[in-house]
Amino acid sequence: MKNILIGTMSRGNADTPAYIRYLGKLGFESTEITFGHDYKYLAKDLDLSEYGTECRKACADSGMELSALGLYGNPLTGDESAKECIHAWNLLIDHAKDFGTDMICGFTGRVPDKPVEDSIPEYKAVFSDLAAHAKEKGVRIAFENCNMGGDWYHGTWNIAFNPKAWELMFSSLDADNIGLEWEPAHQIMQLIDPIPQLRKWAPKMFHIHGKDAQVLRNEIAENGILGGVPGFHRHPGLGETNWFDVISILRQNHYTGNIDLEGWHDPVYRDELEMTGQLISLKYLKECRGDFVENFTK
Repeated sequence: MKNILIGTMSRGNADTPAYIRYLGKLGFESTEITFGHDYKYLAKDLDLSEYGTECRKACADSGMELSALGLYGNPLTGDESAKECIHAWNLLIDHAKDFGTDMICGFTGRVPDKPVEDSIPEYKAVFSDLAAHAKEKGVRIAFENCNMGGDWYHGTWNIAFNPKAWELMFSSLDADNIGLEWEPAHQIMQLIDPIPQLRKWAPKMFHIHGKDAQVLRNEIAENGILGGVPGFHRHPGLGETNWFDVISILRQNHYTGNIDLEGWHDPVYRDELEMTGQLISLKYLKECRGDFVENFTK
């Protein structure tokens, strides 16, 4: 039985191999390397075969697993930046095996400032090709559930932020190598209960971000949801989600991925306290998971 490994994210840059070795010494078990939306760095400044091999070796030396690569741009705008983003997706798909992973995570993108359903035709056109390319290479695609400040009617980055959108996406493009990169934080900030959602959608979960949230219900009661930020993101163990429940549901659904912390959001454990907070979460999530022990057999 594959254990659910607990890791954290790494920024894709020249220091990534050294950072991975640092994470291994702290007890992290996996990492997702993210390139954000820096397409030009990915396409022009890196020899991905060599860089991927270096990162894979750093993970092996540290006893870690490289769980995924991340690219969080918008391939649906129809302009030059969308072409660069699609090219970057294809590059990561081509080189995923150099890194030792079979998963690329990112945003669906969005037709800017249009309702979610208006993005579906362009989503289908772009990701039909990307999903087919990924399938050829034995790669899976997972969409993060962050709304990036958008709502159903307006936004600039991502449509994959709630179940209504997921229904439209997966109905329009039925591909078994397309799923979700999920975390409870983005759902809690929409006032969605993440636990029943996870029970329903667990078969589509390919990767989990370890990030939680805390809603300021007294602020909402006084000023409403349009009166300002209704809460803030927290490290797991410091927010509202019971991660014992999360891991139990994942196991019930035979989840084979990892949980990688998405740090640098907590309003308390930040700046010089960032890794202190991440290690609190690492210890907590390992406790929620437990350590696999084989049963007694005669």
